[in-house]
Amino acid sequence: MQHTILIAEDDRDITELLTLYLTGAGYAVRTAEDGAQALAQLHAGGISLVLADIMMPGLSGYELIRQARSFSDLPIIILSARTMDADRLLGLDIGADAYLTKPFNPLEVVAYVKAALRRCSRADAGQDTAAPLLRVGALELDTAQFTLRKNGQPVPLTSTELKILAQLMRSPGRVFTKAQLYECVGGAYYESDDNTMMVHISNLRAKIEDDPAHPQYIRTVRGLGYKIERP
Repeated sequence: MQHTILIAEDDRDITELLTLYLTGAGYAVRTAEDGAQALAQLHAGGISLVLADIMMPGLSGYELIRQARSFSDLPIIILSARTMDADRLLGLDIGADAYLTKPFNPLEVVAYVKAALRRCSRADAGQDTAAPLLRVGALELDTAQFTLRKNGQPVPLTSTELKILAQLMRSPGRVFTKAQLYECVGGAYYESDDNTMMVHISNLRAKIEDDPAHPQYIRTVRGLGYKIERP
């Protein structure tokens, strides 16, 4: 099946460049010049992944992601000229799977797209064989519905946070490196992803820990990575 990539970008030069490389890699491409057009195409269906700029006229990329996450968990990769950590943190916190800054290497963008789609394919293939419920302490993750509850109460997580937590909860006590965790999210790891994974872990702790400053579930193992433990 041919995947369709939606490029939400108001710079036509960038759109043409990405279209050239993505079609060359075998993908179908749709385009939108603002967030409202992109959202309409998402509602129409048939999209496999979104590449979204942040600074678009009308509906911004941030608002596009917020609204998209209310009905879809498809991969979303931000392409932005904003390089501040606060922008990266916000983008990941509201549900983006990755944040790439401009100027970018189009081949790296294609690599991220391929990795994200591989991850989705593996997740879909493994749904039938994985244990439907994962439990660690008060946490219960339904891998069929991809929902998390703590003490019976729903905990809203982004699709990326859910995938990371599922990987940890499948093997309590096992230490996962950042590269191993990122593989379950994007399928490939780059040095620039180091801070991205730290943001995802920080966001997870803020949502599942009683005291995020003193985590009882997700522990950092210095020099190695992260693990989840029963409190």
